[in-house]
Amino acid sequence: MTKRLNDATPDEWDEVSRKWEVKQSKTDGEEYREARKRQKIVRGTMYKPEDYNKQYNNVHSPAHYNQGQTECIDAIEAMLSQEEYIGYLRGNSMKYRWRFRYKNGFEDLNKAEWYEKRLVKFMEDHNVLGQKR
Repeated sequence: MTKRLNDATPDEWDEVSRKWEVKQSKTDGEEYREARKRQKIVRGTMYKPEDYNKQYNNVHSPAHYNQGQTECIDAIEAMLSQEEYIGYLRGNSMKYRWRFRYKNGFEDLNKAEWYEKRLVKFMEDHNVLGQKR
């Protein structure tokens, strides 16, 4: 009788995972290393107690995005390609500028500015435009 997918034990799933990791590390070296880096960042953010002594504010360091050792924005940057991350930053800036009159006023304008500053820094650090500011 053939075993069904749902009949696999946790140990069997772990074994498949270990085999896949070895295979991937030999065939897709650089892509595999980047995926492992992202995986470590995400793991570092999960199930860690919040640092209750840290000071938070809604624009620069909101508590709901700081649940582990890594800020959510850093995990997102590590996960996305350069082009995707630039689009993410531009989209968030636009979102806050779009809604500022109807939701959080100056706080939303400050958030839009925060995303734009992060975009400028990212583009400078990665020489996206091929020029210095």
